[in-house]
Amino acid sequence: MLILILLPVAFLLPPGAGAGEIIGGWEAKPHSRPYMAYLETQRKGKTIICGGFLVSENFVLTAAHCNGDEISVQLGAHNINEQEQSQQKISLRHRIPHPQYNKTAFNNDIMLLQLAERAKLNRWVDTIALPSASETVKPGTMCSVAGWGGTSTESESTPDTLREVDVVVMPDAACSRKPNGQYSKYKSSTMMCVGDPKTGKDSWKGDSGGPLVCGKTAQGIVSWGPKTPPGVYTKVSTFILWIRETMKRLQP
Repeated sequence: MLILILLPVAFLLPPGAGAGEIIGGWEAKPHSRPYMAYLETQRKGKTIICGGFLVSENFVLTAAHCNGDEISVQLGAHNINEQEQSQQKISLRHRIPHPQYNKTAFNNDIMLLQLAERAKLNRWVDTIALPSASETVKPGTMCSVAGWGGTSTESESTPDTLREVDVVVMPDAACSRKPNGQYSKYKSSTMMCVGDPKTGKDSWKGDSGGPLVCGKTAQGIVSWGPKTPPGVYTKVSTFILWIRETMKRLQP
């Protein structure tokens, strides 16, 4: 089993740690999220788990802090420790982190992965819709997040199967009202504040790069946050033009 290295208790999950592990959730119905990608990043001899999501036949979207020396992408997985007939392991042609990604400020935490070959779309592997440019999600909207990250802030183990949890979109003020505290780097133009602290439901280490799904649209990307919700997600709608232009430029 892959073990994530948990950092000493820190408020922020630094880019090297990989944010996001599903807390307070449950096992997803197998293959109910056919857009999910399971990523293993090799960085300085360590394996880091991340999530991602298929946005076209040959592009996966994830967090820029999931970058490393090498990334493997697996589509169509439910149990990542079994050889399921649904799984497609595809090598990468390009890794394109956002040119303005800032690992110190956690800003522009988004990355496109171009697959070396097109994924075979079927009932186990499919794309998810992206929002329109500058689209916003109202506070109080119930969304969901999924991943293969661990299930407790106290444990280093990670589950074999995909897990999911429902989370509520919070007002920006729930993250930005503490300018000198845990959310000092929160930027409402590029980030979303998600997860009610009263419920404790959250993403955590290992889920980084996975989608925040509102309705049938990937509105956010698991990015960073403290050990308790709300967590901070990259606001996908801010980056739609960059995503479209980058995909168009690289299409064979």
